[in-house]
Amino acid sequence: MAVISLVQFDDGARGVAAVTADGARRVTGATTTLALAQEALAAGTTLAASVEGRLGDAVDLGAVRLLAPIDHADPAHLLVSGTGLTHLGSAEGRDAMHKRAVENPDPTDSMKMFLMGVEGGKPADGATGVQPEWFYKGDGAILAAPGEPLTSPAFALDGGEEPEIAGIYMIGDDGTPVRLGYALGNEFSDHVTERGNYLWLAHSKLRAAALGPELLLGDLPQDVRGTSRIVRGGATVWERPFVSGEANMSHSLANLEHHHFKYAGFRRAGDVHVHFYGTATLSFSDGVTPEAGDVFEVEAKPFTLPVRNPLAIAAAETVKVRAL
Repeated sequence: MAVISLVQFDDGARGVAAVTADGARRVTGATTTLALAQEALAAGTTLAASVEGRLGDAVDLGAVRLLAPIDHADPAHLLVSGTGLTHLGSAEGRDAMHKRAVENPDPTDSMKMFLMGVEGGKPADGATGVQPEWFYKGDGAILAAPGEPLTSPAFALDGGEEPEIAGIYMIGDDGTPVRLGYALGNEFSDHVTERGNYLWLAHSKLRAAALGPELLLGDLPQDVRGTSRIVRGGATVWERPFVSGEANMSHSLANLEHHHFKYAGFRRAGDVHVHFYGTATLSFSDGVTPEAGDVFEVEAKPFTLPVRNPLAIAAAETVKVRAL
């Protein structure tokens, strides 16, 4: 039975489950997805093929504590980053937001960058396309596990969802990036801060993010369709469909990968990368303001498990630098 995805879990001890059409089964002798990937790379095989002969007892994924689909024993060696304005239609909300901020009828930098992607983000095989927007979010410590709160800083002006797909990568011993698979995620940003000044985009991204439990193996479908919603007090207060996959994007995944890993600093042997591919659907664009306790839900096929995390607000703190 072909393995569709991998899930990390804890039922008193860490384990990895392989999800097939018949359900989830424990991968014998495995405690982390990263270790499995390292073994597969060393053996010269695929991650899916490496676990197919190691399927053990059935695992009830509803009865165990689900973990993020990838992690690193040293969170500083897991880099979380992303790219924006990559989806067809993704520039409209951003462009309107920035036009209101500057009261300028000319195309904004956001629209210009989006159009550059439309024109040159999907180059012919072997060619290099135009580079996308890029941003840094943090290291592995920012990833909220399934069901855990997405904590917004006390100084944030907004904490809004961004339903996205992320590529999961590790760097081989020779410095070669290796894609392990894909995860459904909530990139989570401060859209009010970004609206205040586009140069604050970097500030708006430095915060938590969430991944769903599954590491999807194999190729990402060209057309991914899902739903993003906000649930407040058990009632859905906002819901919209979203799309992803290359058929709905202005950049190819290969182009996004090239422009991330072209930097030698991102090819450090042993590191793990979580790279968000962007979105076109935001509750912020519809005038929705999430509140503490709201639950963000993101679901999409072919992922069988959703991303689900409540919003929390961190306590205020004052940070002072002292001279040594």
